[in-house]
Formats: sequence, structure tokens, C-alpha cells
Amino acid sequence: VEAYEGGYVGENILGSGWSCDVTVHLGAGAYIAGEETGLMSSLMGGRAEPWIKPPFPAQSGAFGRPTTVNNVETLAAVPMIVEEGADWYRQWGTEKSPGTKLWCCSGHLERPGTYELPLGVNLRDVIYEVCGGAPNGKKIKAVIPGGSSTPMLTDAELDCSGCYEGMAEAGSALGTASPIVMNEDTNIVSAMRRIAQFYAHESCGQCVQCREGTSWTAKILHRIETGDGTAEDLDTLYHLCEQMTGRTICPLADSVVFPLLSSLDKFKDEYEALIKR
Repeated sequence: VEAYEGGYVGENILGSGWSCDVTVHLGAGAYIAGEETGLMSSLMGGRAEPWIKPPFPAQSGAFGRPTTVNNVETLAAVPMIVEEGADWYRQWGTEKSPGTKLWCCSGHLERPGTYELPLGVNLRDVIYEVCGGAPNGKKIKAVIPGGSSTPMLTDAELDCSGCYEGMAEAGSALGTASPIVMNEDTNIVSAMRRIAQFYAHESCGQCVQCREGTSWTAKILHRIETGDGTAEDLDTLYHLCEQMTGRTICPLADSVVFPLLSSLDKFKDEYEALIKR
């Protein structure tokens, strides 16, 4: 409303002869509607199902027109960069990852929350200095640094640069910069089962590898968690990961694979202990 009243949006913006309207649409309420082509499918009145690319949205997107998709965090930074210049924005961050990032920190933390921090900040500093570490003096067992779809890191691996290239070097990904912290009492198998259940529920069901893979992954993890797992289940999980990676229209199936593989590699003893039980 303020933008329309100020003449920054609408007809003949600031006397330039150029007109532009802003329309706000209620989202479809599904996780998959956050994927850019799934979002446009929803916007056009269909199911929030991603589509195969090409054509890319910039070629043919919403309603068959060239479409640029940005998230709110990106758009929020644009006015400051326009006003202050690129060099001003580059005073933060790294050469390859300039600027700041909103870190949405959750899990077993003294001070969970959303913090704007420079890209390249040490991940250990984010967890321990900014967020205060785990409550009650507990040790940290694992951190999923970029949201639930990225590989887990152990406490010993947190001394890494919180930027896109730095997290890749550490064996994970920056993703949405949303660290999920798990303390020493966390049952990794239970945590991974919960993640798999979420993605199985949110899969749009188009791709067999995702529809069946996420569902079976959740079922197998539940079986292991409840003490009914077998040694063969671990081999099956590895096989499922192989079949689900890079074989679907969107990366939702991969979002299960990355944390699952890292948990199997780094906390396999916890899986085996539940199976032996």
C-alpha cells in the first residue's frame, strides 16, 4: 500500500511512463511449492508439481511467459546494493560468496533464532558464540548446517567457513543456512527417520524414485528404530540412496539422500546398535 501511495508501484511509476503492479498470492501450503517450477504450477492453478527443464523459467515460465524467480531474502538485499553500491555490499562475505546471510538456527541451542551474519563466518562461532551452544552443558553430536536436506557434520567438523564454497569443502552445503543442532542425547536414527517421513509426506509423487524411495526409506528407518531392523536393511538404504540421487525432476529425493548417507557413514554404530538390540 505504501509503495502504491508513494508512486513506486502502479501506473506511470515516478513519471517514467513505465507501469508495474505487485500481486500477492497465497501459497499452496506444500513444501514442494517452494521449488520454482512447482511454485509456478501452483500459481497457475495446478498441482504444485515441478516440471522438467528445459525450458527454464527465464525462457518459458508462469503462463508461458519468461519468468524470474527470486526469494524474499534476495529481493530484500537489492535496494541496499542499488543505493550503496556493489563494493559496499562486498565488504562482508568472501570473494565467491559476498554479502550477508540470514542464519536460521534451531535445535538444541541456548539461543535459537534468526541472525544476519556475514557469509564466511566460522560455523563453530555461529553455533557456540552466537547461539550459545547446547543447553545444560551438553555436548553437540551433529549439526545439519544448511537445513534438513544437507549432509550432517560432527562437532569436530564445525571449524569451517560458512559460505557456499566453504561448506562444500567441509563435505556439506550451505543450503538455506539453517543449522539444525543435535546434542549428545539425540538418537540419530530417530532424527533421520523423522526427516525421511517429512520428505515422504511432501513428495508430489511424480517420480517413482522419490515417491517410493522416500516412503521406503522412512519405513526401513522406523523398523530399525523400533528394534526390528536387520543388517540387510543398511545395504538396502545405501542402495536406495544410489537409486534416488540425481534421477528425479527436482532434488526432493536427494534431500533425503544427503543427510541419510552422512548419518550412515558417521553414526553407523548407532544403526548397528539398534539392529543388534
